This record gives sequence, C-alpha cells and structure tokens, in this order.
Amino acid sequence: MIDIGLSKLALIGVVALVVIGPERLPKVARMAGTLFGRAQRYINDVKSEVSREIELDELRKMQKDVEQAASDVSGSIHKSMSETEASLNDAWNGGDDSSGSGSAGAGSWSRAPSADGLSIKAKAFRRKKLARTTAVPAWYKHQSGRKTRVISASARVAKYRPISAGKSAGFF
Repeated sequence: MIDIGLSKLALIGVVALVVIGPERLPKVARMAGTLFGRAQRYINDVKSEVSREIELDELRKMQKDVEQAASDVSGSIHKSMSETEASLNDAWNGGDDSSGSGSAGAGSWSRAPSADGLSIKAKAFRRKKLARTTAVPAWYKHQSGRKTRVISASARVAKYRPISAGKSAGFF
C-alpha cells in the first residue's frame, strides 16, 4: 500500500483547503470517503469470489478423487463376488457329481426349517416386538387385543374409574 504518514496527510489537507475552499471541502471529503468505501467493498467482493472459485476447484478435484476410489472399490467387490460365485458354482457342481446317491444330500437339507415355519416365527417375533415397543396402553392391549375404536382420555377415565360406595358417578 501507499506509505502515507501524518505529515503527508496534513500537507494534503492544507492544499485541499486552499484549492477547494472551506465551503465545498466537507462535500468533497464525503464524496471521497464514499468512493473509497465503494472501492474497498468491490475489492473485497472480488477477493471473496476468487477464494470461492479456488475452493470450488479444490472440491471438484476432491469429488473426482472420491468417485475414482469408489469405482475402484466397487470394481474390486464385483470382481471378488464373481470369483466367489464361480468357485461356489464349481463346488456345487462338483459336489453333485461326486456324491453317488442324492439321499445323503437331501437328508442334510431336511434338518433346515421350512419357509412356512420361518415366516410363522418371523410374524410371532414381530408381534412380540410390537407388543413391547408400541405406544398403546397396556390396559387397552389386555382388554381387546386390538384397537377397534378410539375414545378420548376423559371418556376413558369416566369409563374405567371405580365407583365408590358413597359417591355418585357424576362430576358434582
């Protein structure tokens, strides 16, 4: 920047006072200040825009690097999956040819649960989990087992409040 000291500022002020005159000096000083402020804002805007462009270029480069790494990982996963599938197919086909009778293979698979049994177990598990985690009150679950209609809280209190021997069921 320009190196302006206090003595140089005083000399510029005296010259401006003599040349411009005392009547117009405040207007000129205001105008010079506003122009200087506009110039500073413009320079700051340009600086910030340049820095944003630099950051955007860096982010684009980083995105390309991440996409390249992801495609490499995806390719390696697909390659290993295809190799594993091929080896399993070879083992499966080789196991069928080497076993003389199909009854030994079928006996080992018969111990596995059937699809119907698994679906029944899954439904029971979901029902039990829902019973533990649901927001339906326990008294309602025990009463009907499932929701048939919804009543308000005040109606529910009035319906299930025990009636005392000496008091009436009304409000007053």
